[in-house]
Amino acid sequence: MKNTLKVSKIMLGGKKPSKEDENRERGNWSNRLEFILSCLSYAIGLGNIWRFPYLVYRNGGGAFLIPYFIMLFTAGLPLFFLELSFGQYASEGPITIWKISPLFQGLGYGMFLVSALVGIYYNMIIAWTLFYLYSSFRSSLPWSSCGNWWNSEACGRFDGTNCTALKGVMLNGTCILKENMTNITIQAETPKMASDEYFHEYMLSMSDGMHDLGSIKWQLALCLFIAWVLCYIALLKGVKSFGKVVYFTAFFPYLVLIILLIRAATLPGYMDGILFYVTPKWEMLTEARVWGDAAVQIFFSLAPCWGGLITLASYNPFHNNCYRDAVLVGIVNPLTSVFAGFVIFGVVGFMSHELGVPVDKVVEQGAGLAFIAYPEAVTRLPLSPMWAILFFLMLLTLGLGTQFTILETVVTTIVDEWPDTLRRLHKWVLALICLVMFALGLPLCSRGGMYLLQLMDAFCASYSTLLIGILEVTVISWIYGVDNFLKDIKDMLGHYPASYYYWKYSWKVVTPLILTFILLFNFVDFTPPKYANYVYPAWALAIGWMMTLISIIVIPGVAVYKICTQAKGPLWTRIKTLSKPTDSWGPKLRIHSAQTDRLRQIDSQVPLALNQHSIGIDEPETLLPVPYGDGQSPPSIRKLNGETTGV
Repeated sequence: MKNTLKVSKIMLGGKKPSKEDENRERGNWSNRLEFILSCLSYAIGLGNIWRFPYLVYRNGGGAFLIPYFIMLFTAGLPLFFLELSFGQYASEGPITIWKISPLFQGLGYGMFLVSALVGIYYNMIIAWTLFYLYSSFRSSLPWSSCGNWWNSEACGRFDGTNCTALKGVMLNGTCILKENMTNITIQAETPKMASDEYFHEYMLSMSDGMHDLGSIKWQLALCLFIAWVLCYIALLKGVKSFGKVVYFTAFFPYLVLIILLIRAATLPGYMDGILFYVTPKWEMLTEARVWGDAAVQIFFSLAPCWGGLITLASYNPFHNNCYRDAVLVGIVNPLTSVFAGFVIFGVVGFMSHELGVPVDKVVEQGAGLAFIAYPEAVTRLPLSPMWAILFFLMLLTLGLGTQFTILETVVTTIVDEWPDTLRRLHKWVLALICLVMFALGLPLCSRGGMYLLQLMDAFCASYSTLLIGILEVTVISWIYGVDNFLKDIKDMLGHYPASYYYWKYSWKVVTPLILTFILLFNFVDFTPPKYANYVYPAWALAIGWMMTLISIIVIPGVAVYKICTQAKGPLWTRIKTLSKPTDSWGPKLRIHSAQTDRLRQIDSQVPLALNQHSIGIDEPETLLPVPYGDGQSPPSIRKLNGETTGV
């Protein structure tokens, strides 16, 4: 018994396995809630706060929600459920899971590279948040006024309040002063906001372009190092420690959003912003761009095809109800985006009132919203440091929740490739990966780092993830077979998922077509990235396309390698052989493999129409019980064992 415990402890990287762990080799989530919260933390990120509200404004207000939710149910949710089921069934990382069709194992390498590249620059945004959070702990926010050494002569806070004091009238951003019947106009948009100069001139100290990266700012490098230390601590014990951290990273943003919404509702101009947000412009539904933006946003919001969902689900017990989890998280995610929009536009309405300009002149997206517009709004509130601390703590938890999963994906992928050697060295593997990714992120701390970050954001996870998604759903639905995959889900749940034909034809037809539409839309709508007035030179765009291609070229590269080295016979025979599942494909544990084999034998004798609900036979069969949720077996297994299912 002692030897068994010792071996299990080594398998888990020196950690004592939990009594509840079904898979003692890899470990499992401590409970179902931790898995759900980890999915929420992963999927609900910065984009829900700083991109979705802008897209609603740009694409017809409340009318945008129609194509948004249509795309959710035709593309986002089916792909989300597919990846959770895929990972849970095999209990493998993004690369080793492709025993289902070894010819396409390059998809796993592509997912790994996407996560690694995104993880490098995503943590830089978290470093910015740490920088602002630290700067918020003072009586007067440093971006609340001009006159600092980093401010230019153009810095100013000319707004509606100033104009009224001068007995003028704000009209479309212009202060009209009447004196001796002579109109003197002062453009309110001419001065640069103090928050803008704090971000660009003080924190970033931006150079003229990518050709001049300049020196590394030690303050940003320190913040980046702290961000990686936080990641290391959170994942030190794998999903066991990660599962505890997500209680905070998942719930805290909602608490802050509620507080900010209540505060925003008391501000002048609040309703102007809200009406601007929700008022539908139905005529815009006829524009292709609106549908394209909806599809792109729902795809990248749920974050499939990065390997993260497969990784998270791989630590589930085999009989976890991943269908219920997928639907829950898949619906909570877009609802959170809608809710966040009320908070953002409430504050935007307040800023519009303060500046005396139309709402659409204040709307920002991305870093401009998080680090310029919102901080500027905070300075106009009483107790501004407190509101700044809350806001940046929320951004920090949102960012870390996503970054933790990205890093866990990279670690799990590497460890699953060499489990016998690396699993017991988990904390050292994690430390090495954090150090390497920190070193690779140091150029982002330079004076030209912002240009590099924008380039990575535009190219690292756009076209490649869409192509990976198209191939992934096609391989599972058409090569492995959608009916086989649905039977795999049935083996886990004890029954087919509800709306059987919805999932079947979404995976076979609808979702691949929608993903293809998104890919084509991105190509047609492509415009070279730029930052403010800076246009990237051709050599910089070439670097961007190389970052895209690196996670695409591995797909055919791995296929060619396997055809040449891991199969025999004529070319077509090799391709067919490598397209089929290997003998080791299936549930990770023998008890589940034996059980699924037995169920398949029974299924072959039962009509499909009956199987879609539950297995029913006259005489009970005896099967090994497998824990299901509260320690019981799934309903169909209990029925086969002659037990009362309670349903």
